[in-house]
Amino acid sequence: MASRPPEISIVVPVYGGAAALPELQRRVAAVMSAAGLAHELILVDDRGQAHAWSVIRDLAREHADVIGIRLSRNFGQHAATICGIEQARGQWIVTMDDDLEHPPEAITDLLAAGSEEVPLVYGVFARRTHAGYRNLSSELMRRTLKRAFPDLNEAYSSFRAIRAPLAIELARFRLSKPYIDGMLSWLTSSVRTVEVAHGEREHGESTYTLRKLVSHAVNIFVTFSLLPLRLASYGGAALALASFAYLMYVMHAWFTGSITNPGYTSLMSVILFACGIQLLILGVVGEYVGRLMGAAYRKPVYLVESRAPCAPERDRPKA
Repeated sequence: MASRPPEISIVVPVYGGAAALPELQRRVAAVMSAAGLAHELILVDDRGQAHAWSVIRDLAREHADVIGIRLSRNFGQHAATICGIEQARGQWIVTMDDDLEHPPEAITDLLAAGSEEVPLVYGVFARRTHAGYRNLSSELMRRTLKRAFPDLNEAYSSFRAIRAPLAIELARFRLSKPYIDGMLSWLTSSVRTVEVAHGEREHGESTYTLRKLVSHAVNIFVTFSLLPLRLASYGGAALALASFAYLMYVMHAWFTGSITNPGYTSLMSVILFACGIQLLILGVVGEYVGRLMGAAYRKPVYLVESRAPCAPERDRPKA
C-alpha cells in the first residue's frame, strides 16, 4: 500500500500529547493495514511542547505514511486541524486527538457509517474518562450551545470522519478563530454518530484548563451565536422597564407624601447599576466589533513554519 495514494487521511493536532505519538502511529498503521486501506497520518505541531517537533520529525523519517507540519506559533486546536485538512489527500479525512483518548481502532467504524449521502460521522462516547468537573462543564456547554445555536449537530466531538469535498470547504471560511463543529453545522445536516469507547490518557495531563475552556466557550458564543447580543438587548430593555417602573413609584410616592426626599443613596444606586449594565452591554458589542476587525484585517488562520519530510505542495483530492 506504500505506493498507493492515500484513501484515508488522519489529521492529528499535536499540543500536549507528544509522548503518545509513536503508539498512535503504530495503532493507526495496524488498523489501516488490517482494513486494506492506504492512509497518511498528518501530525500538526501546534507548539505546545518544545520536544514535539523532534518526535514528529523522527516518525516522518521512519514511516512513509507520516507527514509532519509545524506551525509558527500556537494557533489553537481547530486552526491546527484545518491546517492538516488542507494538506490531506484522502477521500475521507479523520480528525482525532493526540492523547489516545480517541481509539484508532474505531476509525473503521466511523468510515463504515459514512457515505456520499452522509459525509460527516462523529465518534461519541457513552462514558468519558475525564475528571468530574470536566465532564460536567462539557455537558453544560453542550446543552447551552444547542439552545444558543439551534443548527449545531446534536452530538459532536473532535473524533470525526469527513468526506474530503466537505472538509475542504472548512478552509474557505478563513476565520481567524475557527470552530469546526459550528462550521460543519452550517455546511451539512447529514450527520451520523457512532458510539465508541473513550480511551484512558496514559501520557501527561490534559492541557484544557478551566480558563482555556471558558475562553473557548466565549469564542464560540461570540463567533457563532447571536445569543450574547440578544441577552444584552433583552437586559437593556428589562433595565429600561425597571427604571421606568421605579420612576413611576417615586413620582406616586412624592405626590402622595410618602416620600419627601428620595435620598442620595437610592439615586446613586440606580445610576451605578444602570452604568454597570451599560458597560456590560458595550463589552459584548465590543467583542463582536473585535471579531469584525479581525476579519477585516484578514488575520491568518495559521502559518506553517516547517514540514517533514520536505516536499512540494501536493494536489488536493477532487470533489
